[in-house]
Amino acid sequence: MHAYYSKSEFQAFVRSDAARSGRVGLVPTMGALHEGHLSLVRQAQAECDLVAVSIFVNPLQFAAGEDLDKYPRTMESDFAKLGAAGVDAVLVPRVEDIYPADFQTVVSNDTLSGILCGASRAGHFNGVLTVVLKLLNIAKCQRAYFGRKDFQQLTLVKRMVNDLDVDCEIVGCPTVRDPSGLALSSRNTYLSPAERESSVKLSQTLREIDARVAAGERDVARLMEVARPLADDPLIAPEYLEIRSPGLETRYEDELELPAVALIAARVGATRLIDNIELAPQD
Repeated sequence: MHAYYSKSEFQAFVRSDAARSGRVGLVPTMGALHEGHLSLVRQAQAECDLVAVSIFVNPLQFAAGEDLDKYPRTMESDFAKLGAAGVDAVLVPRVEDIYPADFQTVVSNDTLSGILCGASRAGHFNGVLTVVLKLLNIAKCQRAYFGRKDFQQLTLVKRMVNDLDVDCEIVGCPTVRDPSGLALSSRNTYLSPAERESSVKLSQTLREIDARVAAGERDVARLMEVARPLADDPLIAPEYLEIRSPGLETRYEDELELPAVALIAARVGATRLIDNIELAPQD
């Protein structure tokens, strides 16, 4: 495994004969790697000839007052995990290399970036889309791998690639959970033991919605009743619980249509967590 600390060095690598001889897969991350990230790496390795991982804490997607400065940075541990996983290359660019002093252009989606997480995080998805497009262009990869836990992000990235004719396939990979059902996230390290116990209620709420849908319930108001335990927990401040169409354009408020996706966000203590579950028609 080789680490590249500038985009020009990394670009020289991906343009080399070794890289051009096969399919290149990219796993974009912000570091603080856990089993969820490594599952993306394994899927990329199964489908690609060469796998690269980027580690870049993207300042453009953090609003004022968010956790940019304290976002976990565990480079030594990250490198050890990626080396053990057999990754071919790691891109660890400097901020000024990605966003030079004269940087002016950002990517936006006015339809989907202001809902769900975007409603409380103004400009967040502009930052996500901008850095992802830059990374795809830098890596010249044929496939890029993202977790389905960040469902809105995955949807926006797929839309961007389709709308802008980017020659890269975006692959959404299953959410990885700990034994309690909590979706793995780098931000889980912020949780106290009591907060971690409360945080499991997010995935429990989603599973209960899925169970009720599987049993035939289609009344959205009745499905939303399962969120009452969240409101009753003093450690949880719910932000949203919504059921939307797979492309997120339609929010169901009366009668549910399938397939759909239920999405949730809440603060557990000071930590903001998100999760989702896809609701499929029954056979």
